[in-house]
Formats: sequence, C-alpha cells, structure tokens
Amino acid sequence: MTYCCGILVRDGLMMMADTRTNAGLDNISTFRKLHIFKDPGERIMAIATAGNLALTQSVISTLNEGFENPETGERETLMNAPTMFQAAQRIGRAIRSVHALEGSALRAEDISFDVSFLFGGQIKGARMRLFMVYTAGNFIECTTDTPYLQIGEHKYGKPVLDRAISYDVDLYDALKVGLVSMDSTMRSNLGVGMPIDILLVRPDALDADLNYRIEAGEPYFHDLRSRWSAALRAAHQSIPRPPYGNVK
Repeated sequence: MTYCCGILVRDGLMMMADTRTNAGLDNISTFRKLHIFKDPGERIMAIATAGNLALTQSVISTLNEGFENPETGERETLMNAPTMFQAAQRIGRAIRSVHALEGSALRAEDISFDVSFLFGGQIKGARMRLFMVYTAGNFIECTTDTPYLQIGEHKYGKPVLDRAISYDVDLYDALKVGLVSMDSTMRSNLGVGMPIDILLVRPDALDADLNYRIEAGEPYFHDLRSRWSAALRAAHQSIPRPPYGNVK
C-alpha cells in the first residue's frame, strides 16, 4: 500500500508520498512515488502514484515517452501540454493505454488494474492546480472548499487534514499538517513507510521551493512524531469524562 497527499493553499502547493512497496511480508522495498517534471521559469509539475507498482511505472514511462499526434507528428508529453487540464488528460490517456496493453493479461492472473495519481503544478501564465486521476483515467480537481486530495491508504490521515487544513493556511504549516497525517497513517498501517518525499512550490515561482527526502531517523520528523503523540495524550487528559453512567 502507500499514502500520498497533495495540499493546495493560497501560498502554494505541497505534495508528499511515502516510498514503501509491499509485495508480501518478505518482499518490502523502497521506490520513489513522487515524480517531478520541470522546466524552471516555464513549468513545474509533479505526479504522486499509488497502486500496482509495475502499472504506475508503466504510466510514468508512457508519459515520458509521449504520444504521437497523428495530425502533427508531435510527441505529446507533460512537458509540452499547453494547460494543466490537458496535461491531466494526457495522464488519463496514458492510464488507458497501459490498461489496453496489460488488462487482459492481468485478468487472466486474477490481478486487478489498480492505479491512482495525484497531479499538481503550474504552467507559466496560468494558475496552480491539483488533480486526482482515477483508474479509469478520469479525474477531479482540488477546490478552495476542500484544498487537499489523497490517494492510497488515506483514511488514517484524513481526520487530521479535515480539522487543520484550510485554503488560507501557510504553506509550511500545510507541510507540518501533512507530515502529521503521514505519521498517523504510518502508525496504523505497516504498508506505509519511510523515506518520505516532499515537494513545495510557491505560486508563479515555477520551480521547487523545497524538494526534500525525509529519511528514517530524521530529527525534525522524529520530534514531530513525539510532540504529536504527547499533544494527543494531553488533549485526552484535559477533556472531562463523559457524564454517563456511574462517573467517579
């Protein structure tokens, strides 16, 4: 399993992904799931992947190689997509292309075609955007009302985001909340694990403000985990007991 999160606030975009892959209890590996595409000053885009690793890698490779436009002969990639919306459409096309090639063989082995993607970034002259692309290749877009999207093992981190994230949150505060949601997920699911890749982008900067990998034992993340656990215990102790039954 995996956990990936994207948060789009007024101050910019935060995307993060764990790196653990699990093909059985005795086959656990580390693979990068946050892929960055950039031409500084012109565009920066990132894709976070969840699902079958072989399939997500095939989709990313398809996007890197591009599709030939039968009318112009041009190779259509993320790097020459005119808009973020059309770039998201190209991700959907890549998913469907991989499904057309691999779907029947997977069904023969009783393996589901299971992939999902977070896609965010900005192209010069347009606004920053964040999408979630589904297995079928269709997608939804993040809004100011709900300024975050998740894929993978999302249920453990969602309550943290629901309570703490709004569109007006500072970008680095969004990163902090995102890391708490990642820690909550790691605590409850062994299929999610270190290292953690993170990307922060400011509006109109068209380059990374932060592109960083948090390794196991990294001091800040270790401190964040300890402080969050302590804060939860303190909050629990400060709330009065329920006034039901025989309260003593």
